Amino acid sequence: MTQFWPQSAYKTLLPSPDGQLLVTDDFLRTYLQRPELSLVPESCEAEQALHARLTTNPRAEVSEAEIAQMADEDIQENYRVWLRYRKRLLAANSLEAFYMSLFQGEGVDVPPLFVAQLAQIFVRHILGEEADPLEVKMGELFFRTQKISVMEDGVVMGADDEVVARNLQAGETGNILDLLKGKALAMRSADLDVLHEANASEYWARDEDFDLAVQLNFGHEPINRFSRLLEKWIEHFVGVKTRITPMQQITDPKWSWHVGLDATATGILNKLYNKEPLDTEELELIICLFRLDFIDEAAVAKAQVGKPVYLAIAMNEQKQLKLKPQNLLFNLPLAKAS
Repeated sequence: MTQFWPQSAYKTLLPSPDGQLLVTDDFLRTYLQRPELSLVPESCEAEQALHARLTTNPRAEVSEAEIAQMADEDIQENYRVWLRYRKRLLAANSLEAFYMSLFQGEGVDVPPLFVAQLAQIFVRHILGEEADPLEVKMGELFFRTQKISVMEDGVVMGADDEVVARNLQAGETGNILDLLKGKALAMRSADLDVLHEANASEYWARDEDFDLAVQLNFGHEPINRFSRLLEKWIEHFVGVKTRITPMQQITDPKWSWHVGLDATATGILNKLYNKEPLDTEELELIICLFRLDFIDEAAVAKAQVGKPVYLAIAMNEQKQLKLKPQNLLFNLPLAKAS
């Protein structure tokens, strides 16, 4: 049994009998410990009093008058944002139901950081206690932006965008930066800055450092593990079993449905589907294509039965991969529940 991502707050949640996650007081308290709400030496008496009351009872009612008494206007707004977020959390039947509700109706009204943190929690839950380290590494794509680099020989490398930026700012030139600058292939088993099958167990010692690069080419195991995780993500949220297969190109003359897993991929797939011209630079943004087949076709809209769905991931013009895993929950051609 391997524990990973302990700072994700996953362990503060309570699994329900049907495998969903239930919000607890301890989970709510984790937000009070975040920098946006935690106390500092300059915190006024009103802020200290409210923080203490919510720490004791994180579901306690809070009036606008209490918030207005706090001296720091930024702290006031932070509390308003969190209280709005808390209200929606507690109104939902599960954390999954809350997550799904964020992308319906009027749209996301909570900080993007909170949404990313929820995605990490869900990936942690889905992978369980016997997770494969390479699959866990690919799970980082669900909640952390990746910096992409394409080598002269076509090798596509991904590394955590925040880590790369931090290293650049610090003037460091470690192996990850060498990879991103195309100075080294570095797929040797001895190079632990690149995670692959031979050294996958090294992930556990660095699971919250997010400082391991990975190869994202078609035909390599990380992309295969990413496909398995996408299948698990779909099944957990919508209860539908699928089979997702990486591919190099789409040659289907009866192509009828597609889902981009990020904004760039969505735009490219739309153009390809509509037979609009794409220049070479746009096509080179594609990292990998996938074919999704439904195992249980009873769950599929009648017009789409027997037909595949094509997926894609792509980097933007800043060479970043910003995955939108929610796209797989809302844009599949599923039969409507009666």
